Amino acid sequence: MNNQRLALWSAYLVVGVGALVMLAPFYIMFVFASHSRTEIFSLPPPLFFGDDFMANLKILTERLPFWRNLGWSLYVALASTALTLLFCSLGGYAFALFDFRFKNPLFALVMATMLLPSFMNMIPTFMTMDALGWIDQPRALYIPGAASAFGIFLMRQFVTASIPRDLVEAARMDGCGELGIYWRIVLPLLKPALGTLGLITFIASWNNFIGPLVVLRSPDMYTLPLALRSLQSPVNTEWGALMAGSAIATLPLVLLFIASSRQLISGLTTGAVK
Repeated sequence: MNNQRLALWSAYLVVGVGALVMLAPFYIMFVFASHSRTEIFSLPPPLFFGDDFMANLKILTERLPFWRNLGWSLYVALASTALTLLFCSLGGYAFALFDFRFKNPLFALVMATMLLPSFMNMIPTFMTMDALGWIDQPRALYIPGAASAFGIFLMRQFVTASIPRDLVEAARMDGCGELGIYWRIVLPLLKPALGTLGLITFIASWNNFIGPLVVLRSPDMYTLPLALRSLQSPVNTEWGALMAGSAIATLPLVLLFIASSRQLISGLTTGAVK
């Protein structure tokens, strides 16, 4: 019994130390957001909150259209999440419960796209968006990735594990159309997987830097990662203002993850154990 208790407390200690190490950068970022640039580079650096957060926020809003950038980030993240949930749930439902020609090769082709490094899409994406006239438009950020291979795979696995084929067949025999089956039967049962995919997609879109860098040109159209990067300069970076912007940009994600972490774990592990 003593050995088991020692092992348990040792595990708690390891997890606790790991959590502190992971949380330390966030704490330092919030602390630096409340100090001036001079105080940040003093020795030793400040480890407790200061009184300059509002001054840093003023500098931030003077140098950037920060609240507009925040609004664009929110719009792009919500649009990307909504479209991804729609198309990936439809694709996963089709691959899981429909039988059609070339089903397995098509699914293998979709999965193969996950092997491609993201940087390989930069030039084709730019050329396509330029041909469509979508350069410097937010739609260029959420429409190209509306159906992700990971999302389709996650939905297919969840539908296969959680939705009986007999239930769908019974609905068809009762005269329910395919869209009706998807909307009334399949979609409500997909809530755990939809929550997981929605959270992952929202965070990925919110933190996306390469996409806006490729297709956005005007500072007024920048999303937060690109806007905050433009605040940096080789000689005169206001690090306090930059940390304040980063803290404001990070806070929604932290709160979202805290509120939905159980949903995330549930959606990822559903179907893993029979």
